[in-house]
Amino acid sequence: MKPLKYLKDLKEVKVERDREFFSATHEEIKNAWTTDVYFLRTQDILSHLGIQDKVVTAEIFAREKGVFAGLPEVMSLLKDKKVEVWSLEEGDTFEVKETVMRIKGPYSEFGVYETAILGILASSSGWATAARELKEVAKDKPVLCFGARHVHPAVAPVMERAALVGGADDASCILGAKLMRKDPKGTVPHAAFLIAGDTLEVARAYRDITAQDEKITILVDTFKDEVEEALRVAEFLGDRLYGVRLDTPSERGGVTPSLVYELRQRLNQKGFTNVKIIVSGGLTPERVAELSESGADAFGVGSYISDAQPIDMTMDIKEVEGKPIAKRGRIPGIIENKKLKKIK
Repeated sequence: MKPLKYLKDLKEVKVERDREFFSATHEEIKNAWTTDVYFLRTQDILSHLGIQDKVVTAEIFAREKGVFAGLPEVMSLLKDKKVEVWSLEEGDTFEVKETVMRIKGPYSEFGVYETAILGILASSSGWATAARELKEVAKDKPVLCFGARHVHPAVAPVMERAALVGGADDASCILGAKLMRKDPKGTVPHAAFLIAGDTLEVARAYRDITAQDEKITILVDTFKDEVEEALRVAEFLGDRLYGVRLDTPSERGGVTPSLVYELRQRLNQKGFTNVKIIVSGGLTPERVAELSESGADAFGVGSYISDAQPIDMTMDIKEVEGKPIAKRGRIPGIIENKKLKKIK
């Protein structure tokens, strides 16, 4: 596969009619197949003028505040390029218009990657920021990312990795967790209970196939009243039970603070003070705060993270051959940011 640089290279882009998946492969991304075509035309024009290798300094800034993520993928794009890179570190926070990355080198070395670089940083930072918002209200209580089902599988691990960068404690997507050297976390979906026909049947099987030291969490909203089911499970599993999970659907009013509070009190009354209450289902920072106050111990969050809007990133040329320059409305020359670290 040939890297794209000029418009004439487009003849190399051959897409099979029976392609199984529409997401870009790693090679296609590295070879600029996901760039906007006008960057190839730019290279044609600069080459025609004989100035394609002018050394420029480009800066990337964000239009919203957030948490920075996506750096390793950007560096994978630039690792063989003759450029210098300064950047925030993953997990760093940034403010509106703050410079998050600076790239210096011949424009021909990195210009065609502007689309991919901005897309990587925009999406990853958006997901990381959403996770940080949740973790800030959850405080020392775990936040688990369950968002893989809400996005295309090609980007699910990118999303869940970004959530971990932002502060989520664990992720259910196998590849997303493994990318951060973590074990994926998750218990059992409603499907198992519906097929088995009874919550205790699943609890029994779960106990029998699980190592003695492994934590067991059981869903308690499939068939019966959540409090009744939780007490049945707690009495049946005893010390083997780590937690019960509430995922009451919106058709039944969802998981409410009063339900969490009642369940906590009823568990305590029966002596099950160590049983944790894990909640999920349409959680937002506001709901995490109120459910935590009511007694919830951990939070499984999907759509708030997966649906997070990308944080709009802009790349500006700020120097050409060492001379400050900028488009109208922007300040010429590099904008100092002491948080930037030399990466390459």
